[in-house]
Amino acid sequence: MNEMEKYIKSIPDFPKPGIIFRDVTSVLNDPVGLKMAIDKMSAFLDGVEFDAIAGIESRGFLFGMPIAYNLGKPFIPIRKKGKLPRDTASASYSLEYGSATIEVHKEDVKPSTRIVLIDDLIATGGSLEAAAHLLESLKADVVKILCLLELKGLNGRQKLKDYSVDTVVAYEGK
Repeated sequence: MNEMEKYIKSIPDFPKPGIIFRDVTSVLNDPVGLKMAIDKMSAFLDGVEFDAIAGIESRGFLFGMPIAYNLGKPFIPIRKKGKLPRDTASASYSLEYGSATIEVHKEDVKPSTRIVLIDDLIATGGSLEAAAHLLESLKADVVKILCLLELKGLNGRQKLKDYSVDTVVAYEGK
Protein backbone atom coordinates (compact mmCIF):
# COMPACT_ATOMS: atom_id res chain seq x y z
CA MET A 1 0.00 0.00 0.00
CA ASN A 2 1.24 3.45 -0.93
CA GLU A 3 1.64 5.49 2.29
CA MET A 4 -0.67 8.16 0.80
CA GLU A 5 -3.53 5.67 0.52
CA LYS A 6 -4.16 5.64 4.28
CA TYR A 7 -5.39 9.24 3.99
CA ILE A 8 -7.81 8.50 1.14
CA LYS A 9 -11.18 7.13 2.23
CA SER A 10 -12.77 4.50 0.03
CA ILE A 11 -16.57 4.69 0.12
CA PRO A 12 -18.25 1.55 -1.28
CA ASP A 13 -21.41 1.81 -3.39
CA PHE A 14 -21.24 5.59 -3.91
CA PRO A 15 -22.71 7.18 -5.96
CA LYS A 16 -24.23 3.87 -7.05
CA PRO A 17 -23.85 0.17 -6.24
CA GLY A 18 -20.60 -1.38 -7.41
CA ILE A 19 -18.63 1.90 -7.41
CA ILE A 20 -15.88 2.57 -4.87
CA PHE A 21 -15.63 6.35 -4.45
CA ARG A 22 -12.11 7.54 -3.59
CA ASP A 23 -12.62 10.55 -1.32
CA VAL A 24 -9.78 13.10 -1.34
CA THR A 25 -11.51 15.42 1.14
CA SER A 26 -10.17 13.11 3.85
CA VAL A 27 -6.67 14.07 2.67
CA LEU A 28 -7.54 17.75 2.98
CA ASN A 29 -8.90 17.24 6.51
CA ASP A 30 -5.68 15.74 7.84
CA PRO A 31 -2.70 18.10 8.14
CA VAL A 32 -0.20 15.25 7.75
CA GLY A 33 -2.08 13.83 4.75
CA LEU A 34 -2.40 17.26 3.11
CA LYS A 35 1.30 18.03 3.56
CA MET A 36 2.21 14.59 2.24
CA ALA A 37 -0.02 15.04 -0.83
CA ILE A 38 1.45 18.46 -1.67
CA ASP A 39 5.02 17.27 -1.03
CA LYS A 40 4.63 14.10 -3.11
CA MET A 41 2.99 15.94 -6.00
CA SER A 42 5.65 18.66 -5.86
CA ALA A 43 8.41 16.03 -5.99
CA PHE A 44 7.23 15.04 -9.48
CA LEU A 45 8.18 18.56 -10.59
CA ASP A 46 11.84 18.27 -9.57
CA GLY A 47 13.86 19.01 -12.70
CA VAL A 48 10.80 20.02 -14.75
CA GLU A 49 11.15 23.41 -16.40
CA PHE A 50 7.83 25.27 -16.30
CA ASP A 51 6.45 28.78 -15.97
CA ALA A 52 3.01 28.34 -14.39
CA ILE A 53 0.59 25.89 -12.84
CA ALA A 54 -2.98 25.57 -14.10
CA GLY A 55 -5.64 23.85 -12.03
CA ILE A 56 -9.07 22.58 -13.01
CA GLU A 57 -12.04 23.72 -10.91
CA SER A 58 -12.40 22.87 -8.18
CA ARG A 59 -10.18 20.20 -6.71
CA GLY A 60 -7.35 21.09 -9.06
CA PHE A 61 -7.33 24.42 -7.24
CA LEU A 62 -6.97 22.69 -3.86
CA PHE A 63 -3.75 20.94 -4.88
CA GLY A 64 -2.44 23.32 -7.54
CA MET A 65 -2.53 26.51 -5.47
CA PRO A 66 -0.28 25.34 -2.61
CA ILE A 67 2.17 23.81 -5.08
CA ALA A 68 2.29 27.06 -7.08
CA TYR A 69 2.75 29.03 -3.87
CA ASN A 70 5.54 26.75 -2.59
CA LEU A 71 7.38 26.87 -5.92
CA GLY A 72 6.90 30.61 -6.51
CA LYS A 73 4.89 30.10 -9.71
CA PRO A 74 1.71 31.82 -10.92
CA PHE A 75 -1.56 29.87 -10.78
CA ILE A 76 -3.99 29.83 -13.71
CA PRO A 77 -7.56 28.80 -12.85
CA ILE A 78 -9.50 26.75 -15.38
CA ARG A 79 -13.15 27.17 -14.48
CA LYS A 80 -16.59 26.02 -15.46
CA LYS A 81 -18.27 28.10 -18.16
CA GLY A 82 -19.59 31.49 -17.06
CA LYS A 83 -17.44 31.92 -13.94
CA LEU A 84 -14.64 34.10 -15.31
CA PRO A 85 -15.26 37.84 -15.85
CA ARG A 86 -12.65 38.73 -18.50
CA ASP A 87 -12.23 37.58 -22.10
CA THR A 88 -12.03 33.79 -22.14
CA ALA A 89 -11.19 30.85 -24.34
CA SER A 90 -13.23 27.70 -23.89
CA ALA A 91 -13.23 23.98 -24.58
CA SER A 92 -16.09 21.50 -24.34
CA TYR A 93 -15.89 17.80 -23.60
CA SER A 94 -18.21 14.85 -23.20
CA LEU A 95 -19.49 13.53 -19.90
CA GLU A 96 -21.25 10.25 -19.24
CA TYR A 97 -24.63 11.97 -19.72
CA GLY A 98 -24.01 15.20 -21.60
CA SER A 99 -21.20 17.67 -21.96
CA ALA A 100 -19.34 20.36 -20.03
CA THR A 101 -17.42 23.47 -20.97
CA ILE A 102 -14.36 24.90 -19.25
CA GLU A 103 -12.80 28.33 -19.68
CA VAL A 104 -9.61 30.22 -18.96
CA HIS A 105 -8.81 33.93 -19.14
CA LYS A 106 -7.04 34.45 -22.47
CA GLU A 107 -4.62 37.01 -21.06
CA ASP A 108 -3.45 34.57 -18.36
CA VAL A 109 -1.97 32.18 -20.93
CA LYS A 110 0.84 33.66 -22.97
CA PRO A 111 2.24 31.91 -26.07
CA SER A 112 5.07 29.49 -25.24
CA THR A 113 4.19 29.42 -21.54
CA ARG A 114 5.25 26.04 -20.14
CA ILE A 115 2.40 24.82 -17.94
CA VAL A 116 1.92 22.03 -15.42
CA LEU A 117 -1.76 21.02 -15.37
CA ILE A 118 -3.09 19.78 -12.02
CA ASP A 119 -6.30 18.08 -10.94
CA ASP A 120 -7.22 15.74 -8.12
CA LEU A 121 -7.66 12.60 -10.20
CA ILE A 122 -7.53 10.96 -13.58
CA ALA A 123 -10.73 9.05 -14.28
CA THR A 124 -11.81 8.97 -17.94
CA GLY A 125 -9.32 11.74 -18.77
CA GLY A 126 -11.91 13.92 -20.51
CA SER A 127 -11.59 17.06 -18.39
CA LEU A 128 -7.79 16.90 -18.36
CA GLU A 129 -7.65 16.35 -22.11
CA ALA A 130 -10.00 19.31 -22.68
CA ALA A 131 -7.98 21.52 -20.33
CA ALA A 132 -4.70 20.60 -22.05
CA HIS A 133 -6.20 21.32 -25.48
CA LEU A 134 -7.62 24.61 -24.18
CA LEU A 135 -4.18 25.73 -23.00
CA GLU A 136 -2.60 24.59 -26.25
CA SER A 137 -5.21 26.51 -28.25
CA LEU A 138 -3.67 29.61 -26.67
CA LYS A 139 -0.21 28.43 -27.80
CA ALA A 140 0.93 27.25 -24.35
CA ASP A 141 2.97 24.08 -23.89
CA VAL A 142 1.59 21.55 -21.37
CA VAL A 143 4.80 20.04 -20.03
CA LYS A 144 3.23 17.80 -17.38
CA ILE A 145 -0.12 16.62 -16.07
CA LEU A 146 -0.12 15.87 -12.37
CA CYS A 147 -2.84 14.33 -10.19
CA LEU A 148 -3.08 12.86 -6.72
CA LEU A 149 -5.12 9.81 -7.84
CA GLU A 150 -5.69 7.67 -10.87
CA LEU A 151 -8.51 5.20 -11.47
CA LYS A 152 -6.72 2.92 -13.93
CA GLY A 153 -9.81 0.91 -14.82
CA LEU A 154 -11.34 3.95 -16.55
CA ASN A 155 -8.37 4.19 -18.99
CA GLY A 156 -7.98 7.97 -18.72
CA ARG A 157 -4.28 7.78 -19.50
CA GLN A 158 -5.16 6.69 -23.02
CA LYS A 159 -6.61 10.17 -23.72
CA LEU A 160 -3.48 11.72 -22.20
CA LYS A 161 -0.93 9.52 -23.99
CA ASP A 162 0.75 12.52 -25.64
CA TYR A 163 1.62 14.10 -22.27
CA SER A 164 3.96 13.41 -19.40
CA VAL A 165 1.55 12.23 -16.67
CA ASP A 166 2.24 11.44 -13.02
CA THR A 167 0.01 10.41 -10.13
CA VAL A 168 0.81 9.73 -6.49
CA VAL A 169 -1.70 6.87 -6.07
CA ALA A 170 -3.12 4.60 -8.77
CA TYR A 171 -6.06 2.28 -8.10
CA GLU A 172 -6.52 -0.68 -10.46
CA GLY A 173 -10.34 -0.49 -10.60
CA LYS A 174 -12.90 2.12 -11.44
